[in-house]
Amino acid sequence: MDTIVKKKFKEVENLKNQYPIKVLETRELFSASTFSMCNALKQNDASGIIAEIKRMSPSQGVINQDVSIRKISRGYVLAGASALSVLTDFDFFGGCNDDLVQARTLNSCPILRKEFIIDEYQVIEAKSIGADAILLIAAVLDPKVIISLTQQAQRLGMEVLLEVHDEQELMANQESGADMIGVNNRNLKTFEVSVNTSRQLVDKIPKEFIKISESGIDSVITVKELRALGYHGFLMGQNFMKEQHPEKACTNFILELRRFRAQ
Repeated sequence: MDTIVKKKFKEVENLKNQYPIKVLETRELFSASTFSMCNALKQNDASGIIAEIKRMSPSQGVINQDVSIRKISRGYVLAGASALSVLTDFDFFGGCNDDLVQARTLNSCPILRKEFIIDEYQVIEAKSIGADAILLIAAVLDPKVIISLTQQAQRLGMEVLLEVHDEQELMANQESGADMIGVNNRNLKTFEVSVNTSRQLVDKIPKEFIKISESGIDSVITVKELRALGYHGFLMGQNFMKEQHPEKACTNFILELRRFRAQ
């Protein structure tokens, strides 16, 4: 994580010179209205699935290089995903800003920009590429910085998903003002994944936050259990992206989920 953040600081400084904020603010998508991810997840008939598009990750290496943003994003939405998550980091996840721009152009649903956000510039950039929500990672940001970035995002009409990995990070950010709390079930030190993290933290998350479980969700039974505990959203990427046709995997999962809920 330290390596990623150091590289991200250098990347952001270069971007500031290439595309100053004044340029970002002139882009068409910067003034576009946003879709509420919170509202989408709270709907009674919502699947709660936040379907993610990512080509690779530091922990898994290459997951799927044959990615069509058009095919996968449309397929996810038609499958019934409540929202999309798009990785825009290139060096470690193989994504780019244009992936999100394409997804935004094709779909009228909430889109989360999944990125290592460490600077206000990236918040403005997120709005300029069509994001409806941004991810902030508690493990790499000071609580005061999280508050500042959250307020800026909300002023621009976006929502904030604050990701925590343990109780310490959660307790340190009770006053963050974020709209959603995401519990990442992946241990950043060992890369081990355990849904028990979501089970252990759910009652410690204040009621005003929309609760999202991230990583390691691979069965309808797990989604049902976590929903009963109080989670509204379930961020799923690898489970779909490892398949040759991620959109079909998502369709089958949500169909099974709906059958399960109807029982």
